[in-house]
Amino acid sequence: MLLAVDVGNTNITCGIFDGEDLFTTFRLMTKEKRTSDEYGLWFCGIVENRGIKKEQITDVIIASVVPDVMHSLVNSMLKYFSCKPLIVGAGTKTGLRIAATNPKEIGADRVVDAVAAYELYGGPVLVIDFGTATTYDLVTKDGEFAAGVTSPGIAISANALWNEAAKLPKIEIRKPESILAKETISSMQAGLVYGTIGQTEYIVRKMIEESGFPEVKVVATGGLGRIIAEETDCIEAYDPMLTMKGLYLIYRRNKGQGKER
Repeated sequence: MLLAVDVGNTNITCGIFDGEDLFTTFRLMTKEKRTSDEYGLWFCGIVENRGIKKEQITDVIIASVVPDVMHSLVNSMLKYFSCKPLIVGAGTKTGLRIAATNPKEIGADRVVDAVAAYELYGGPVLVIDFGTATTYDLVTKDGEFAAGVTSPGIAISANALWNEAAKLPKIEIRKPESILAKETISSMQAGLVYGTIGQTEYIVRKMIEESGFPEVKVVATGGLGRIIAEETDCIEAYDPMLTMKGLYLIYRRNKGQGKER
């Protein structure tokens, strides 16, 4: 079985694949500092809770945008699963060509999402990840990672509202019944959700216009992506497991790490 790990700025999201099938997923917060033993015991506990023996984990792949956790995380995989993880980064076979000025600056999570979107939906494709940041990444018909846009995520914008404005409360991020809000909470929800919808539609339109790819497919992922995808026609598909699928596809292309011999 393959353990796929996506280390994001907010959460570490994990999936276990049994062959090509995504058997289960789980997550923990990124920001707590943990030792390799703490990671190892946590992972072993979750794995066993899902009815899997730790010996059944034969391979591990990790994509990370948080360098500080990697030493402990990688060591936990070596100590508790006897696996040398495949780390998505420079030198990893992805099937994409990165056309950025400095390819090493492109986050591993964005590359993984782009791989999945291109392989599953074809190119040209524009993949939007509504995560800690909201990212828009364009892959051409022949598999070139051509351009990307980065903006504050919905949760970052919400935190800015209630942290910087003393009288604004913390709220649930959801679409209100109407944009014509009559009290504070729904007015904040309207600004966050409808503001993100408007931003999404404009950025998608401009990227299509300037790239000259009118036939581009638009695919969204990320925890809060469903809220936006359901409210705009510019997004053709919402795939919450896009990153996990991308990790599996990259693992399959680079297969050969696995248990240490």
